[in-house]
Amino acid sequence: MDSQTVSRHATEPDAPTAGTLKPNALGVLGILFFVLSAQAPLTGIAGAAPIAVALGNGPGVPAAYLVAGLVILLFSVGFVAMGRHVVDAGAFYTYIGKGLGRTTGTGSAGLALFAYCTIQAAMYGLYGAIVSGLVATHTGLDLPWWVWTLATMAVVQALGAAGVEMGAKVLAVFVLAEFSILSVFALVTLFKGGGPEGLGLADSFSPSAALDGAPGVAVMFAVASMFGFEATAIYGEEAREPRKTVPRATYLAVVVVTGFFALVSWMLISSYGASEATAAAGKALESGDGAGFVFAPIAADFGGWVGDVLPVLLATSLFAGILTFHNSANRYLFSLGRDRLLPLRLCRLNRRHAPWTAGCVQTVLAVLLVVPFALAGKDPVLTLFSWFSGVAVLAMMLLYLLYLLTSVSVVVFFRRARLDARLWNTLIAPALGALGIAGAIWLILANFTTLIGGERTTALWLTLSVPVVMALGLVAARVRGRAVAAADG
Repeated sequence: MDSQTVSRHATEPDAPTAGTLKPNALGVLGILFFVLSAQAPLTGIAGAAPIAVALGNGPGVPAAYLVAGLVILLFSVGFVAMGRHVVDAGAFYTYIGKGLGRTTGTGSAGLALFAYCTIQAAMYGLYGAIVSGLVATHTGLDLPWWVWTLATMAVVQALGAAGVEMGAKVLAVFVLAEFSILSVFALVTLFKGGGPEGLGLADSFSPSAALDGAPGVAVMFAVASMFGFEATAIYGEEAREPRKTVPRATYLAVVVVTGFFALVSWMLISSYGASEATAAAGKALESGDGAGFVFAPIAADFGGWVGDVLPVLLATSLFAGILTFHNSANRYLFSLGRDRLLPLRLCRLNRRHAPWTAGCVQTVLAVLLVVPFALAGKDPVLTLFSWFSGVAVLAMMLLYLLYLLTSVSVVVFFRRARLDARLWNTLIAPALGALGIAGAIWLILANFTTLIGGERTTALWLTLSVPVVMALGLVAARVRGRAVAAADG
C-alpha cells in the first residue's frame, strides 16, 4: 500500500489487527460480477423497463439510462480518487467519515444496512414464490414458498462463509446467464434492423424523445436500476492491487451497465415499434404481468422454450442479488465491529478469512424479516415482496443519499488532505456528480407515490423514516463512542 494511503489501519491504532479480510482474492472481473449481481439485470429490465416506458417518456427511456449512467460516471470519478487513499470494507461509511466526520459516517452505515437488509427481504419474498412455482410445475413437489426461502438463506450463509472467491465464481455463472440471453436478443434485433418501424434511433435518443411525456419518471427508474457500484470499494481490501483494480472495476461496471440497459431497452422498444411500445407496456402492466412486455418479444425471436428458461433465470438473478447484498451487509457489520462501533465479535473471521460472525448476524436479520410472514400464512408476493418493495424503493433513495454524502465528502477530504491536486477528479466531477445525484433524489421524492404504488400518506411516512434511521445511527455512534472511551479510560 502506498505511503500516502490513508487507511483505517494507519490512522486508528486501536483497531484489532486480527480483523483482516483475505487480500489479493479478487480481480477486476470478480468485483465486476458483484456489482452486476447487485443490479440483477434481468430483474431490473423486467421490473423497471415496462413501468418506465408506460409512465415515463415512452420510447425515450433508453436516453434516460444514458443520463443515469452519466451521473454515476461523474460520481465515480471522485469515488475512485477517494479509493486510492482510503481502502476499507466499510466503503461509503468510511469515505463519508473521512470527509464529514466519524459520527456522520456511522449514521450513513445505519442507512446502508437498512437499505441492504430491506432490499434483500423483498427479493426473498419474490424468489420464494418463483422457486416454489417452478419446482411444483416441473417436478410436482408442492412445498410452501418459505421452505425454499429458508433453504436458500442457509445456502447464502454457506457461500458467504466459503470465501469471497467462491461467491464471485457462483455469481459469474448466474450473471453471465441472464446477461447472455438479453444481450443476444438485443444484438439479434439490432443486426436485423430492428422491429416493424426499424431501429428508431431518433425515436429513442433524440432530445425531443428524451424530454417527451414524463422524463423525470423515466430517469428515476433508470437511476433506481443502476445502484450497486459501492461494491467496487467494499471489496477493496480483498482486491489484488486495489489502487488499480478498484478504479478499473468501477469504470468498467459503469460502462457495461449503462450500455447494457440502454441497448436492451432500445431494442425492446424497437421490437414493438416506437409508436406501439408505450401502449404495449401499459397493457402488460394492466394485465398484472409487466415482465411479459420483456419476455414476449424474446420468445417471439427465439421460440417458446424461452418461456420456460426466463423464469429460471429470473430466480437465479434474484439469488445472485440476495448473495451480493448478504456479502455487502456482512462487510459493513464487520467493519463497524472492527472500528468498535458495534461489538468486537463482529470482526471475527473464519479460516477462509470471511466475516463469519457478521455473516451469521446478517442471516439472522434476514430470518427475522421473513419468518413473520411465513408464520402468518401471508402471500409472499402480495405482502412480503409488495411491502418491502416499497421500503426497498426508500432504501434505494437512502443509498443515493449516501452517494450524495460521499461526493461531498470527497470534495471536503481532498481540500483538507491535499493528497491529490487534480481539480477534475477531486472537485469538479464530484461536485457535478453531487448535483446529478441530488436531482435524482428530488425525482424520487417527487414521484415517490407513483414509485411505491401507494397513497400519499404511506409515501410521507416512508420518506420521514429516512431522517429517523439516520438519527438512530448518529445516536448509536455517540453512545458506542462514549462506551468505548470509558472502557479504554
